[in-house]
Amino acid sequence: MRGGLFKTRLQVVVALLACCLLALACYVLRREPRLPAAAKADAVVVLKAQRRLLLLHGEETEKVYAIALGRTPHGHKFREGDGRTPEGTYRVDSRNRRSRFHLALHISYPNESDRRRAAAAGVSPGGDIMIHGLPNGLGWVGKLHRLVDWTDGCIAVTDDEVEEIWRAVDDGTPIHILP
Repeated sequence: MRGGLFKTRLQVVVALLACCLLALACYVLRREPRLPAAAKADAVVVLKAQRRLLLLHGEETEKVYAIALGRTPHGHKFREGDGRTPEGTYRVDSRNRRSRFHLALHISYPNESDRRRAAAAGVSPGGDIMIHGLPNGLGWVGKLHRLVDWTDGCIAVTDDEVEEIWRAVDDGTPIHILP
């Protein structure tokens, strides 16, 4: 009897594992609609708690992207190396085609308020906060990167997604990063 019960439990575990792998494969392979090539965003909104980046044109949401954030995602970025993604209103102020990540749009963090707060505490506010793709050579990871918050404070999307965002978001576009 005991051997039969173990075999049954093992079969259940194997079946559950197979179901999990199938669900993961469906998630990874699911195709999402592409952003039209002519789409332009006049604002970007990041909802940190929901792990979402929205491209807006007027009152319309052009597209929503699932994102990964800094490894310590809760709270506003305070100092260099804290692993937090800033909160507040900034601008996309430059872009880097030769980043160590697949394309990178630089965010204007730190602003004057961020610099004052850090100076009062005697620390560096940090910088180099970007919307970027995956590390060069790791694009194959795709959507799986979203399973953990892994950046140093940046906002990460897949390589295909950052290419869409790159086309749709001009320098000077406001970005509102909300808790």
